[in-house]
Amino acid sequence: MRIVVLGGGESGFGAAYLAKKKGMEVFLSDKGEIRESYKQLLMENGIDFEEGMHTEDKILNADWIVKSPGIPKKADIIFKANQKGIRLSSEIEFASEFTNAKIIAITGSNGKTTTTSLIYHILKNDGLNVGLGGNIGKSFAKQVADESFDYYVLEVSSFQLDDIQNFRPYISMLLNLSQDHLDQYNYNYEEYALAKFRIAENQENDNFFIYNKDDEMSMNLLEKLAIKAKMLPFTMKEKVSEGAYATEDRIFVKLQEEFSMKIKDLSLVGKHNVANSLAASIAGKILKISNESIRNSLMTFQAVEHRLEIVADIEGVKYINDSKATNVNACYFALESMKTPTVWIVGGVDKGNDYAEIEDLVKKKVKAIICLGVDNEKIIEFFRDKKEFIYDTSSMEEAVKISKSISEKGDTVLLSPCCASFDLFKNYEDRGKKFKEEVLKNEQVIIEN
Repeated sequence: MRIVVLGGGESGFGAAYLAKKKGMEVFLSDKGEIRESYKQLLMENGIDFEEGMHTEDKILNADWIVKSPGIPKKADIIFKANQKGIRLSSEIEFASEFTNAKIIAITGSNGKTTTTSLIYHILKNDGLNVGLGGNIGKSFAKQVADESFDYYVLEVSSFQLDDIQNFRPYISMLLNLSQDHLDQYNYNYEEYALAKFRIAENQENDNFFIYNKDDEMSMNLLEKLAIKAKMLPFTMKEKVSEGAYATEDRIFVKLQEEFSMKIKDLSLVGKHNVANSLAASIAGKILKISNESIRNSLMTFQAVEHRLEIVADIEGVKYINDSKATNVNACYFALESMKTPTVWIVGGVDKGNDYAEIEDLVKKKVKAIICLGVDNEKIIEFFRDKKEFIYDTSSMEEAVKISKSISEKGDTVLLSPCCASFDLFKNYEDRGKKFKEEVLKNEQVIIEN
């Protein structure tokens, strides 16, 4: 079988490596430049590749094409592959065909990375033999090639789900839906939402689908979709007889036996993280992990980098890095969790944002807005009449310098940009790291664990 891999990043190399290990003929093609470390690995493993081009003759003779989620569906080479009827899959689809491990797959517009990491922590903390992959950590395919895990916890994006055929998780999870990446889905919210629901489309009645009962779009679509898996809801608004729910001060999971703990004992803060903890706890109970072990994991989990990450406390001012909040909905959750007057750093590449969604929260929680981007006009225009203090900056150094000068003891400085990072930074990780560097520069600080 001839396998062609499009894209030479983490998932692309992993897929090529797995194919080679399975004795297939492999060719990897990347239209851009391949990072030196991956080139070295391709050469070390005898994998034929090209960069800076897609040679059609070498690609369109494939039996199976494995596509990086970063390559747009409308790309010319994808159109031609589809015309020829070549099977086109994502790395998660390809790798899942070569493992019998139980897969726990998590998708949603926000909270994927945190919840995926939390579930991995719950399983690992209980002593299970588990790998972490998908949109996070090491390539799933590379792990399938080299490891023999009994479980995989995978963060899965809509772009990866667009290219599945047989992918069937033991447990699938849809955390929430909000308008994101609509440029890739014909500016149609339902089309994007249905891509997320593909996580459950191949599941059977011996599988589980965990969903958010409070999410309006999810509930609308569930009325139309025929999901075969056992469906388990989580909710912040009502009690359920099976699934999970929260009251004002406790979380409850009802599945065979009951699990319960105080919200104040959760290591993660904010309402959205209570919801994430509910979803993760259901997965733990499905896998028959003890109440004591789940409770311990929920108390000891450390938040993921760039997602409501506490950077430091400097002279009574708390600095929080939420660089991963690249859309308005993610920023909503961050602002909602603020308990003190907030200096808010926002801006970047706007993805058609509607700031009206967070207007009330900004009025209530934010004492000053620091815009950080090449073009901040849209944000300034929207909040001009709503906030007295708005600053226009074009570098992280300037943004942090101003935040330090205007914040007072008891305040929080929050980087939660609402926008993509590509105007000033390589990616959201680069943006978050630069924020942390500037915050910690020349400071004697208390760094919280």
